Amino acid sequence: MKVKKKYFFFGCSTLFFISVVAFIFIIKQNFNISTEDGITFVENGFRFNPSQISNIEDYISSNQKKLDILHYNIDLELFPEKEEIFGTTIITGISRSKNLDKIELNFHDNFDVSKVELNNKSASYLYDDNKIIISTNQSLIDTFQLKIKYSGTPKSLGFGSFRFAKNNIDPVIYTLNEPIYASTWFPCNDSPSDKVFADVNITCDSALTAVSNGILKSVKSEKGKKTFHWETKYPIATYLIFFAASKYKLFSDYYVNEQNDSMKIEYFVFPEDLEKSKKDFSIHPKAIKFFSQTFGEYPFINEKYGVAEFMWSFGAMENQTITGVGKNFISGSQFFTDLLVHELAHQWWGNAVTLSSWKDIWLNEGFSTYSEALYWENGSGFSSLQSTMKSFLTDFNGTTLYNPENLFDRIIYNKGAWVLHMLRKEIGDENFFKLLKKYYESFKYKNASTNDFIKLAQSFSKNDLTKFFDQWIFKGNGLIEIEYSFSPEGNNTNEILLKVNQVQKGYEEYRFPLEIKFQFENDSSKIENIFIKKRQNAFKFNFDKKVKDLVLDPNGWLAFRSAQILKEK
Repeated sequence: MKVKKKYFFFGCSTLFFISVVAFIFIIKQNFNISTEDGITFVENGFRFNPSQISNIEDYISSNQKKLDILHYNIDLELFPEKEEIFGTTIITGISRSKNLDKIELNFHDNFDVSKVELNNKSASYLYDDNKIIISTNQSLIDTFQLKIKYSGTPKSLGFGSFRFAKNNIDPVIYTLNEPIYASTWFPCNDSPSDKVFADVNITCDSALTAVSNGILKSVKSEKGKKTFHWETKYPIATYLIFFAASKYKLFSDYYVNEQNDSMKIEYFVFPEDLEKSKKDFSIHPKAIKFFSQTFGEYPFINEKYGVAEFMWSFGAMENQTITGVGKNFISGSQFFTDLLVHELAHQWWGNAVTLSSWKDIWLNEGFSTYSEALYWENGSGFSSLQSTMKSFLTDFNGTTLYNPENLFDRIIYNKGAWVLHMLRKEIGDENFFKLLKKYYESFKYKNASTNDFIKLAQSFSKNDLTKFFDQWIFKGNGLIEIEYSFSPEGNNTNEILLKVNQVQKGYEEYRFPLEIKFQFENDSSKIENIFIKKRQNAFKFNFDKKVKDLVLDPNGWLAFRSAQILKEK
């Protein structure tokens, strides 16, 4: 997911002016907005109030952890005029416990449940407090099949988990489940660690097109309505199950890999945005190819990649194989390429390799944010990497990366990207990109935790990375702040005494390598490497030329700010 706050547009002064106007307009929409769903947009990003980490972890009961759901068959009929749905969900699963006396699932309790069947037999159930609890009354030795039939108006929680909206006069019905709101429209084990296969069947007015995850298996027409059957045979987390239905215009493109295999890229957009979308979305074949070469083959190569336009005002969402992009973010001028690249990267980082728990959210957002920087580096060189990373650098005060206080704080995105950037410098380019490929291959279609990644990263490093991850992921709050001074040592003008002091308040003592570029009076320069281990540090250098000036971290590998020259006494 990417919620846009700042946009970095490139081009002539006219385009810059347009970008500033757009920036102000969107910020006015996103600044200081509070909704009954609990989203609060604040100056340094946004906070997702109702579902802090502790509440999310409690959302999955101990009983639910005994379940292994294998498949959802979700069948919905949409009634946008009444803002209602009729739904039937068939759940196939197995029990991890021999003595499971009940099946407990997440399901918001505002629906009228008309039927519950367990293994084709009517089952008793309790339906309360956003849970449906089915009594087994039988031994669940093998797989079980649970059928739940329901109707009503789904609640739209979180970022808008189920919405009946309109584009002008045309209906737009869509979902956005992250993190725990799939259960606002179908009963499920709403945990990212219980990945499944899924079929989604959407019945809607024949004038509408419904799109979902995976591939379109069939379209059936009956009595002025159409039923679209979408199927995904790759494991998927519930928060990534998605559909949208509207009066879409469709167009397509193709990604061709190095083996000359092709995959269709499908787009579903509002008619008035067709030409603008063609320009904006044209980056996808090239971007998929780059990420496939860098991380490993596109993970859902046998299905599709797609983009569906919807009426979300705050950005885009990386639903598996079908990203949802808000109408405000289709410009026709490729102003929001970073957003499209970010969501595409999630197909690897989040969708194929899925976080083990929401405490590990930085593995999704930090990886996809750094993928933006890698994309620009690939297209425009190292200077573009530097400028992109600089745009991600804020004070990082407010939360740690692991188990953050606010699940979608901007720090999770930007600091997460910086951790990967610094790790790249720590272990070297060759090892870093080998690590990304190994991480992807090891956990593709599975779940990964922060410790899983750390263990793998350590195998690519000669140095102990314990302190690195401890200070940047588990304990560090904020970033490095440095004060420094340099002066001739004694009467020897070619011998330099450099003092480097850490003055940050967020974390007592970082340890880190630091590049220093010495600039000499003859306009030549030399880079030296030092390692900072303490709050106060002093280093001596002896050169055959007189030092005129120096630059800390000249290539932009370190997350630090506010370097000020110490006053010599």
